[in-house]
Amino acid sequence: MVQNDLFQEMLEAISRVYEAEADPQGPHTAKTLMVTPSPVSFDPVRPCCLAEGIRTVLAGSEHPAARAALKAHNLLPWGSNPVERSTEKSIAAMISVATLLGPEGPIPAPDVRLGLVYMRPESYYPLHIHDADETYVIIAGQALWTAGDDTRMRGEGDMIHHPSLMPHAFCTGSEGFLAIWRWSGDINTHSYAFIEGQATQLQA
Repeated sequence: MVQNDLFQEMLEAISRVYEAEADPQGPHTAKTLMVTPSPVSFDPVRPCCLAEGIRTVLAGSEHPAARAALKAHNLLPWGSNPVERSTEKSIAAMISVATLLGPEGPIPAPDVRLGLVYMRPESYYPLHIHDADETYVIIAGQALWTAGDDTRMRGEGDMIHHPSLMPHAFCTGSEGFLAIWRWSGDINTHSYAFIEGQATQLQA
């Protein structure tokens, strides 16, 4: 069971990020986070092979959520990727995911998924799609980001939205990135798929 002021401070920092969203009819992420029951129940936290990279990229960021996540790093369930079965081992090894909110918990939410994701330096995550609407907020590092027809460098503080079934991909340089991610709408995991024939390496 996780009951820690540092973890709660991180949830509050993430909540403030989503309070800035303009659409009052959206997934209400901020409200959901702030009614979190206490204590939060996690599966046993496994050692994360990318832990050093996670701490390094967070330490280089001034974003309030990054600073809070760094303090709570050792409490987070890194590695609990809800679409792990849909990814190849070589691709799964590029990233680490800490799922915080969703139908399976650890913070129960029937219609939204949310967590943190880290992608290591010098990596490419190919074009993929899913039914869920997705919103990323980069809190540390940067990546060359493809969202539909738009490809550009994204960095600390950028919020990127992928409507349902929009192809998207990421390519990191020398530092990798860490972001908050959220799924809303149809949040099933079985629709997650890579786009064959289009997973071409992006050039930073």
